[in-house]
Amino acid sequence: MPTLSVVLATRNEEANIGDCLASVRNLANEIIVVDESSEDKTVEIARDYEAKVKIVQHEPIFHKTKQKAMDLATGDWILQLDADERVTPYLAKEIKKVLSLTPVELEQYQKTLPKRKLFLRHQRIVAERDEPVGTTGGAYVAFFIPRLNYFLGRYLRYGGVYPDGVIRLVKKGRATFPAKSVHEQLEVDGRVGWLANDLVHMADPTFTRYLARNSYYIDLLAKDLRKQKVQKSFIQGLNYFLVKPVWWFFLTQIRHKGILDGWQGIVFSFFSALRFPRAYWRYLRHD
Repeated sequence: MPTLSVVLATRNEEANIGDCLASVRNLANEIIVVDESSEDKTVEIARDYEAKVKIVQHEPIFHKTKQKAMDLATGDWILQLDADERVTPYLAKEIKKVLSLTPVELEQYQKTLPKRKLFLRHQRIVAERDEPVGTTGGAYVAFFIPRLNYFLGRYLRYGGVYPDGVIRLVKKGRATFPAKSVHEQLEVDGRVGWLANDLVHMADPTFTRYLARNSYYIDLLAKDLRKQKVQKSFIQGLNYFLVKPVWWFFLTQIRHKGILDGWQGIVFSFFSALRFPRAYWRYLRHD
């Protein structure tokens, strides 16, 4: 059976890391935590779960720290997690199964995934937004995992949020972080498949946490506008203050059925739509 390393990059995650590590303690052959000099009990809790901890300085691009964690792994395969994610027993069982399959068995497994069409459609969207991930043939060396995002007491399943696929299970030495942006996928040298079971993401259990994370991403969008040198004009103002947010709200609520997620789905779509005018406003105010 191939060995598995679970790796995390952390910074002030005492509220999350215990539940995360508890969800993988019976799955991992080793747990690696690279911590950005946390000022809380993150490191202490990680060591309580017998994780190998390395303390480093804070990086402006957090993915550089994630790469350091991956580089320290010694297992045949690596499961890269964030502290606010949880591996369910079903997902843990599937990971063990997938790592034990032969190439022929794995090929058949991919063809029989219950949500295969949804997953492949999501992968095409990711490829169009960023760039294609991995190769179209050869052995599977990495896997997308669908994520269930927790928002104010509910897991969001509509509004274009699910499956929110993230490449997290990779063969050692076959994937790296470009470390250019918080949104980037891993660069994979080989074929990428999917797992069927969800990774639980405790993204926004409170509105305060959501607003803080949302503001951070809006700053990144404003930075992208500066890089693109988007015109500061009445037309662009109309586009970012009216057209884009209205279009996005109705797209996620009607076409992607976000309304089926209840009031949480409506709130999520509304504030997601507001990122356009908020980012443009910060862009306008930047010297």
